Amino acid sequence: MARGRGNDAMRNAARLAQAVGRHRPGSAVEVYVGGMHRRACLDRLERAHIYAVTPESSPEQLEALVAAWLEGGVDVVQLRAKHLPRGELQGLACRLAARCSGRALLIVDDYLDVALLSGADGVHLGADDLSVAAARRVSVDLLVGASASDPAAAREVVAQGADYIGCGPAFATPIKAAKAPIGPEGVARVARTVPVPVFAIGGVDRSRLPELAEAGVRRVCAIRGLAAVADPAAEVRAWRAALAG
Repeated sequence: MARGRGNDAMRNAARLAQAVGRHRPGSAVEVYVGGMHRRACLDRLERAHIYAVTPESSPEQLEALVAAWLEGGVDVVQLRAKHLPRGELQGLACRLAARCSGRALLIVDDYLDVALLSGADGVHLGADDLSVAAARRVSVDLLVGASASDPAAAREVVAQGADYIGCGPAFATPIKAAKAPIGPEGVARVARTVPVPVFAIGGVDRSRLPELAEAGVRRVCAIRGLAAVADPAAEVRAWRAALAG
């Protein structure tokens, strides 16, 4: 683990331990506020356009995939590995935190404890996960992302402290087969409603980027569209060129 990230992880772990009653109040670690790191993360998030989410695969394959994304210039990587035992997930998160340091934001899906203990930059919380407000009570520094498909839901999670929103499904996707797509304009409507970055997610691949851009949506998130390709690094570069155009 990179030195700065390791220090952050130790401080965040102590904060998490206090929150569950295992840390002695008043210590130097408790009063640490990582404001500078948070500010840097928020600045990087504001500039972000390409957000890649890991597919289900082995830790070794995921590390190789993330390395390729980083080579291509990805802005945000989300570690989404529901198939891994928690211990393996923690180890993988630590390794990816070191790999992403200074190059991209690392977000852990669902697990606030893993995000804190690994030194990741943030956590993404879905509708069925811990609330954004509860996560904020544990950490004021960590980036917290949330999912929202309409303006009302987006306003609610932002009021609770969400730093960005994953909005969709933008298009039909087998991962959210039961949810009707909201389309590019639905994503754009949410983006106009809240003051935080909004990323289109769900069925997004390179062929959909012009349609999203036409609606004013230039922040995108994908799993298969960036992972199930022959050259992930080249794919990231192609997406960046398409969004810039």
